[in-house]
Amino acid sequence: MTAPRDRLYSITELARELGITPRAIRFYESKGLLTPQRAGTTRIYSHRERARMLIILRGKRLGFSLAGVKEYLDLYHADSAHSEQLAHLLRGTRRRIAELEQQRRDIEVTLDELREVEEQTVDAMREQGIEPLDAHDGRERILKERSGAAQTNQRMAAQTTRRRKAR
Repeated sequence: MTAPRDRLYSITELARELGITPRAIRFYESKGLLTPQRAGTTRIYSHRERARMLIILRGKRLGFSLAGVKEYLDLYHADSAHSEQLAHLLRGTRRRIAELEQQRRDIEVTLDELREVEEQTVDAMREQGIEPLDAHDGRERILKERSGAAQTNQRMAAQTTRRRKAR
């Protein structure tokens, strides 16, 4: 997804190319992450804003805060050797890795506890002579119940609409 350095984009073109909405681009602009040129009231985005958007979107995808992404972007012009920017990126990356590893450990603890509760529940059901569904059947049944509830809600909404029109 490389673009010529002299290419200019409207907000719609940039949004389409990046797979986001113009509203998202305006949001990042309002946060000071982008500073497009203007021709009257029309925003004009250059390769610089496009590159900044790619960094913003990657930072968002990786779970960095907008403040952290802004600080990283602001360091680009403050340090011609980019050593501060790289050090900032390394610190942020290491911090994010540590956060995600902690989340993974927390999820494993929660899953272990849920499996223990599941096992206790199955044992209690069998003691009462109730044969529990296997895990796959249980998930399938829940999905069917949710689907049925959604269909019921749709039918009720349609009935309400018909009653209102009849009045």
